[in-house]
Amino acid sequence: MERSSILNKTTCPYCGVGCGIEIATDEQGKTTVRGDTDHPANFGKLCSKGSTLAHTLVEEGRLLHPKINGLRASWDQATQFIGRQFQQILDQHGPGSVAFYVSGQLLTEDYYVANKLMKGFLGSANIDTNSRLCMSSAVAAHKRAFGEDAVPGCYEDLELADLMILTGSNTAWCHPILFQRIKAAKEQRPKMKVVVIDPRKTASCEIADLHLPIKPGMDVKLFNGLLHYLAEHHKLDTTYIADHSDGIHDTLTYARQDAADLDQVATACDLPVQDIATFYHWFAQHERTVTCFSQGINQSSQGTDKGNAIINCHIATGRIGKPGATPFSLTGQPNAMGGREVGGLSNQLAAHMEFNASDLKRVKHFWKAPNMATHAGLKAVDLFDAIERGGVKAIWIMGTNPVVSLPDADQVKRALQKAQLVVVSDCIEHTDTSAFAQVLLPAAGWGEKDGTVTNSERRISRQRGVLTSAGEARQDWRILTDVARAMGYSSQFPYQTAGDVFREHAALTGLANNGKRQLDISELETLSDAEYDSLQPIQWPVMDDMGSDRLYGNGRFSTQNKRAQLVPVRSKPTAHLLTQQWPLALNTGRVRDQWHTMTRTALAPPLTAHKAEPYVELHPDTARIYGVQPHSFVKVSSQWGTVTLKADITDSIRPGDVFVPMHWNDQWSRNSRIGAVVNPAVDAISGQPESKHTPCLIEPWQPQWTGFLFSRKNRAVPESHYAAKVRGEFFYRYELAGTQPVHNWHDVLEQLNLSEDNLSLLYEDPHSKSYRCAWTDEAGIQACVFIGPADSSTIRDADRGWLSSLFAKAELSPLERKALLSGKSPAGVEDCGRTVCACFGVGEKTIRKAIKENNLTNAAEVGQLLKAGTNCGSCVAEIKGFL
Repeated sequence: MERSSILNKTTCPYCGVGCGIEIATDEQGKTTVRGDTDHPANFGKLCSKGSTLAHTLVEEGRLLHPKINGLRASWDQATQFIGRQFQQILDQHGPGSVAFYVSGQLLTEDYYVANKLMKGFLGSANIDTNSRLCMSSAVAAHKRAFGEDAVPGCYEDLELADLMILTGSNTAWCHPILFQRIKAAKEQRPKMKVVVIDPRKTASCEIADLHLPIKPGMDVKLFNGLLHYLAEHHKLDTTYIADHSDGIHDTLTYARQDAADLDQVATACDLPVQDIATFYHWFAQHERTVTCFSQGINQSSQGTDKGNAIINCHIATGRIGKPGATPFSLTGQPNAMGGREVGGLSNQLAAHMEFNASDLKRVKHFWKAPNMATHAGLKAVDLFDAIERGGVKAIWIMGTNPVVSLPDADQVKRALQKAQLVVVSDCIEHTDTSAFAQVLLPAAGWGEKDGTVTNSERRISRQRGVLTSAGEARQDWRILTDVARAMGYSSQFPYQTAGDVFREHAALTGLANNGKRQLDISELETLSDAEYDSLQPIQWPVMDDMGSDRLYGNGRFSTQNKRAQLVPVRSKPTAHLLTQQWPLALNTGRVRDQWHTMTRTALAPPLTAHKAEPYVELHPDTARIYGVQPHSFVKVSSQWGTVTLKADITDSIRPGDVFVPMHWNDQWSRNSRIGAVVNPAVDAISGQPESKHTPCLIEPWQPQWTGFLFSRKNRAVPESHYAAKVRGEFFYRYELAGTQPVHNWHDVLEQLNLSEDNLSLLYEDPHSKSYRCAWTDEAGIQACVFIGPADSSTIRDADRGWLSSLFAKAELSPLERKALLSGKSPAGVEDCGRTVCACFGVGEKTIRKAIKENNLTNAAEVGQLLKAGTNCGSCVAEIKGFL
């Protein structure tokens, strides 16, 4: 892989903060990544994921060449094949028989061409995105309230607020740089209040003055209660309401009927009355209030209503688009907003236009589209249902992994097995989804792509490539353009560069706009190639070459009458209620150091050390009732599926709730894909799945044996019942457990697909069914295996940190060889414990020892001594827990 020697400014490919990044290479070709001090999103700061991006710039695991039915093909063969297959299916079954499923990982230019090809030329609106799973409820709420999917605020508002509300958002882990900006503001202004509304006590509670561990699903009730409280205490902005909004009467009536009694609200939300009263009082008293909401609000069967319940309180107090006063949807993915701008959702056209006669006519004429879709297409969950039923015959999946990320994920497997044609574009060859593809297309990865993204504050930034694409990988917009040309649409898809696509997108945003839509970047449609290459971060709308930091501060909205709409909402139960058979509430979400389905972050050794294995969080009371011990194996089941995980018992979760991260998949684990357990219920308006509440059951699982494998070579995840694969700097570690008894070490090696050849060290105790062996040669240790009974202390207490350090050595000393199969480090080598600070690789045992030996009293002192917590700060809450 060739590397440029030029410093490149680009953006991070992870969350919606949109941090600026600089990629540089030294004379030896080593790539380094650091924050861009000039970028207004992060001013040089990076979280643990962004800091380790250089670790992901490897060819290992990359899809390097097009493949058709498993055989290598040329690009021309692949694009011609896809074009013919899609056209044949269209001719036989009509436009509704084809679909695209795309991703917030795509750049805006990629998204634009995909949307144009599907809606304008294939004649269907069956193009949806994994942003449906994270942001579509916020989109729908914005459109109902403001008339357009437009976030009113900017990041500066998080620092200007006197009251900061984080609801359904573990900002500390999911948007770490924004959390650090909030934290710094609070340190400068200690009177600033922070309220965290979340069923779990997350790392975000580190700075909270008040934590409301709300019962899952009760957010509408809580915010309806707030609106009623504001009305009763004469804290509504009646002048603003009269001048700039509609719907106050019905909205207040609904709120009064739903949540007039504070005691009743407290009971429904399972919160102390006094804590709710405090929250309501603070909201009433602080005009500069920002309410940040994210997946905990959106991922619900009433996610749109939850968003509007929040926005209602801001409209009714005139706190929209003003400095330090606004509702703020924190976008999940790096370009979820860019995808929404160009019509990546199945129920919208490009440039925030709609499926109405006038917009359809305009877009059709602009695109010169012969087969314009005339109505909204299938949303994600409905789309895969339609594939399984046979209505949709062909699906092209781009840059996403729905077999892991969608709810009822085994249904997605069944759907793809039945599809006539599955095309997958991805930078990684082996994913849970690519296993079902007839056609695999190598897409450019981060560091190779060139285009734009839009972050949570509507800021468009350039993402620039510094690496030559691996193998024959191409950018998605080019792949789509080539297929369009293969289908006979060369003149309408003339693009030679990403800049060509961007200029067309910019022009479309100004089409028949005249201030009707806030999304307008038509000032940029005349950018030269050089100007596009050097484009600086800018917020839309763009007027006179200037971006707009806030929207709607003048009280004029995007609705037809220019007035904000208060939306009457009532609280409803979750789609599936808890029952005697399924008595626990499953919540899913992210962990600090992983991203989506781990195809990128699992490649970075520093990111695998904090939470190395798939796990389930349980309250001690829940664990006691169900007989679960700390770190033991647990089966989590629902009517949709079952997974096996490790138990993490903590009082940071409510009794009766369980939490499981969304990340693990069959490439990095076994039987741990939580999407298979999550229910497929969706919000009736947005189509967003209810990933935060699935009725489930837990039960202890007792394996016949447990063990681990260290290997210098990357191996497939073993076929044991439980397995978790962890990448280290010089090794791969596999934590294992199985259901079948192990009778001898030959069985062990056969089960792990290991050869007995060149075995250097062996310990076996057939009586206790304990087996340990290792392979070493002149290059050092190559692999080692430890297997024992389920209750084996040797397996449990083996010093994995020391064993992993042996792989960094060219040869083992006699003492190390002697100690190897004991799993214990020789005297003087300290076990640092699991990694807590991923930025600097500081372990839990190191931190605890330093606290004890030095009488440390706060996280700052730990940072001064060990550096832990001094970069992105995401581990500070955990360090405080040790203190």
